[in-house]
Amino acid sequence: MFENMSLEMLQAYWWIIISLLGSLLVFLMFVQGGQTLICTLGKTETEKKLIINVLGRKWEFTFTTLVTFGGAFFASFPLFYSTSFGGAYWLWMAILFAFIIQAIAYEYRSKPNNFLGERIFDIFLFINGALGTFLIGVAVSTFYTGAPFIVNKISLSVLSDPSISRWMGNAHGLDALLNWKNLALGLAVFFLARVLAIQYIANSVEDEEILKRSKQQLYANAIPFLVFFLTWVISAFLLTRGYFVEPDTGRIRPLKGKYLINLLSMPPVLFLFIAGLVFVLLGIALPLLDHNKNSRKGIWYTGPGAILTVFALLCTAGLNDTAYYPSTTAPMSSLTIHNSSSSRYTLTVMSYVSLLIPFVAAYITYAWYSINRKKISSDEFNSGEHSY
Repeated sequence: MFENMSLEMLQAYWWIIISLLGSLLVFLMFVQGGQTLICTLGKTETEKKLIINVLGRKWEFTFTTLVTFGGAFFASFPLFYSTSFGGAYWLWMAILFAFIIQAIAYEYRSKPNNFLGERIFDIFLFINGALGTFLIGVAVSTFYTGAPFIVNKISLSVLSDPSISRWMGNAHGLDALLNWKNLALGLAVFFLARVLAIQYIANSVEDEEILKRSKQQLYANAIPFLVFFLTWVISAFLLTRGYFVEPDTGRIRPLKGKYLINLLSMPPVLFLFIAGLVFVLLGIALPLLDHNKNSRKGIWYTGPGAILTVFALLCTAGLNDTAYYPSTTAPMSSLTIHNSSSSRYTLTVMSYVSLLIPFVAAYITYAWYSINRKKISSDEFNSGEHSY
């Protein structure tokens, strides 16, 4: 089956998988968003413990998806991995640090003989929630705004310095923080994670006080999310130059409005983008439309909406003859799904492995349902069940 596909089709297939994994990761970052709201939604120690435990049930899903996303990106488009991770390493190291301290916090927070105290690990969780979401948004935005690097495959033959790519400047990824467009998406992802967290906690916790505060906090976070996200979308589609790859010559040249052209040229992607936005807005508006218990169901709209929207945006970044990682220093060094992918053999073998994804997804769905079958309450802390 896959061996009969052309290399171009395999490359597009794997970019779609990468886009799907990235969209799932953004949705699952409601865990990170919730970690920044522990003291906002929970005022007593019992309420804080409720929130931490409802998030603790899901933190491994986010961590596993992040690792899977990185591994799939490395295997299918290794030149991006070596260029970005090898050049913008301060940005990626900060993201890695944020997720390492999260794992440490959940593992040791409630351990006996915890000499650091729960307060220190709660600070770790807040840092992960704030820094992790913001920096991932900044990193994703560079798919549109680009980065200062040069790729020279011939340099691999130079024994004294066999590096395929070279990062220009000494900031090594931190320069992305100087671009207001990157900051806008970083803040949009941060507030989106908080919105998703508020809705997830409201749907999963049996506590009237937490539910009341959740409704109050929803719009305090939804409004800045919409402002920053719409600012970024307008800048990406109308103000940012994309990089077009000429199919016949392989020449890469800047083209203003390229991402808007991509969206309009791919009707299925446009449909998913619009549908995603509608679902997100519906999920946010639900408490206003319905004040009874159905207002707890906002996560079932905002969650899928976020997945569809991010998936569509990532598709516009790499498909339709577009450089998904533009070089602001040398446009011809920009990375595309064609010049940065693995060999056809590798992509073919990986594609057969990808057939296991539906089975993995079914297991994750079952595990998710089993964990969420019963709303968490303070009674569980007295029943001897595992507590974070």
